[in-house]
Amino acid sequence: MAETRATFPIIRHISARVTPFLLKTPICANHITLISILLGLTAGIIFSIGEFATTLCASIVFFLVYLLDHCDGEVARAKSQASKFGNYFDTFGDWISHAAFFIGLGYGTYTTSNNHFWFWMGLAAALGATINYFISIYLCSQKEQEEDLSAVDENNYENNRQQLETRIEVALFIFRELFRADFWLLVLILAILDLVWILLPASAIGAQAYWITQLFTKGRQYHV
Repeated sequence: MAETRATFPIIRHISARVTPFLLKTPICANHITLISILLGLTAGIIFSIGEFATTLCASIVFFLVYLLDHCDGEVARAKSQASKFGNYFDTFGDWISHAAFFIGLGYGTYTTSNNHFWFWMGLAAALGATINYFISIYLCSQKEQEEDLSAVDENNYENNRQQLETRIEVALFIFRELFRADFWLLVLILAILDLVWILLPASAIGAQAYWITQLFTKGRQYHV
């Protein structure tokens, strides 16, 4: 597991090389989060076109969403800008970006196939992401009663990590952390193969499984 933790998530290795450049600018962490949200909405719109070239372009924009989502936390730590608002703003951005992705992909696949099934799959996946968002807000509010959230680094990969002693915990770690943190890479690979539509039924089911594990395992303990 030690080697696995050192390798994943891949996006963290990339953000660690981009953040130093951002630190040389006057941009603050919340500005980066806002840009990430706008890019997430843009990616959703481009995905909704449904053509191969636009889907590939959207997957690259989606990668930038993930990249900036990690950079904002790193900039916040380096510039001492961590705050309760930033924590909630970052979580809000995650929700918006993923909901836009699923809805956009679902609509884009519908327009090219003329089959409403794909659009409903996109809506189901977005609904799962929405449920997970509100569960996350609830868990954060519970944690807020015990400690100051301004001192909580939500994006710290090494902190707030309990020991993974059982196979079930290891499986949850892989499902909830590695797959989640590097989801952009899966999207990009499938976009290159023109198979990104595969994610719709898988995510429609997986999103529900995700919020269920979030609820019953208090998944914030495992959050990247």
